[in-house]
Amino acid sequence: MSASTAIAEGVFTLFQAGPRQVPFEYEGARSEILASKTTAHICTALHGISPVYDVSGPEALEFLRSVCVNSLANFEVGQIRHAVLCNEKGQILTDGVLARISEDTYRSYWLAPVLEYRLLNSTFDVQGTDRTSEEFFIQVAGPRSLEILEQAAGEDLHDIRFARHRVAMIAGVPVRIIRLGMAGGLAYELHGDMEDTEAVYRAIWEAGQRFGMKKLGQAAYMMQHTEAGFPNINLHYPLPWYEDPDLAAFFDTRPHSAMFNKYRELVGSVGNEIEDRFVTPLQVGWRKLVDFNHEFVGREALLKAAETDDRTAVTLVWNEEDVADIFASQFRGRDVEPYDSIDERLVDMYFNTNGRSGFVYHADWVLDEKGDRIGTSTGRINSVFYRRMISIGFVSKKHVEIGQELTVVWGRPGTPQKKVRATVARVPFFDLVNNNEVDVETIPHPNLEVLHEPVS
Repeated sequence: MSASTAIAEGVFTLFQAGPRQVPFEYEGARSEILASKTTAHICTALHGISPVYDVSGPEALEFLRSVCVNSLANFEVGQIRHAVLCNEKGQILTDGVLARISEDTYRSYWLAPVLEYRLLNSTFDVQGTDRTSEEFFIQVAGPRSLEILEQAAGEDLHDIRFARHRVAMIAGVPVRIIRLGMAGGLAYELHGDMEDTEAVYRAIWEAGQRFGMKKLGQAAYMMQHTEAGFPNINLHYPLPWYEDPDLAAFFDTRPHSAMFNKYRELVGSVGNEIEDRFVTPLQVGWRKLVDFNHEFVGREALLKAAETDDRTAVTLVWNEEDVADIFASQFRGRDVEPYDSIDERLVDMYFNTNGRSGFVYHADWVLDEKGDRIGTSTGRINSVFYRRMISIGFVSKKHVEIGQELTVVWGRPGTPQKKVRATVARVPFFDLVNNNEVDVETIPHPNLEVLHEPVS
């Protein structure tokens, strides 16, 4: 299935992600990524890819509490929660968003097929409904995003607080608007009937022209997570789906979602050490999400890990001279084997390996001043906005002091490897106003009578 006409307009490159063709770049990732900092972007990187799955019934909340590390207390209709599901080892099986859309119905994004597997094997009075093929997924982010959406909707949307959602009308059809995003600053997600994708996308795009809106491709979208401090499944770490025979057998019946973990290719200095690539919520800095005051899958393992595992997430800023040396190694003659290339991609993200619909995972060892391994580095990006090469490190808490110098080992085992100096920095590295802190009252409310007049 190809991208819709409106989405495909201006596409420079496409790539095949399961059954869909997804825009990889429009005018280039360097230009696109800046839009979320200066104006706004519109993005469909997750459209048709994101698993959408409803859990409903009188015991829906009890079921969700049994499988999520979160407490889900005080979860009101109109709210969203970041939910995490683990295996018995406490390793993340998936994480994503839960939206409570009615008293006994919760819509999930990226939690299936794990959530579906748990539901089918539960004894709770719940029902599950796969809505992946029924719902579009559009993201709008940037300081002008609210104004653009209000222009498209013809109504005031200032009331949608962070982590809240409600339905508005765009292009004459109902659209659920969630204040959420991965760009760091003000951002929204839009969801509605798949058949309305073209009309809604075009209405937003046309409204955004007067604000300098840009289309964002997959390459630029994936760069946002590291910069904004959001460790992400299928980018910063793989998921242990095929290490459990029962899970593996089930996921094979869901090939669209399973493609990210069935045919993995492991690159980077960590090599084929798959267990070192799996992570727990504690290791990625999500301790506050874990509520030990209820029973859930993985609780005992995480209780033990809370006492013995001291890794957490930091940003690593790579030394520019060492990065330049890796680049320069490509030009030292045929007699000198170069380091693995670092210049071809702005982000360590790869699809479609070995002719199969698979995913490549890049992870490098992080060393302390003694040369001992203290964690891993993943999600390397060339930050166009900050003009630094950065990654997220899952490292020992003994080495998280801002300004401390560590070492990232670049290069696959068996090839020339470069020790890159890397400085511990803030996480998130994004230092503009975060979405949950943006006071939308500083943005003028729309004058509905003249909403469609040209802006100055």
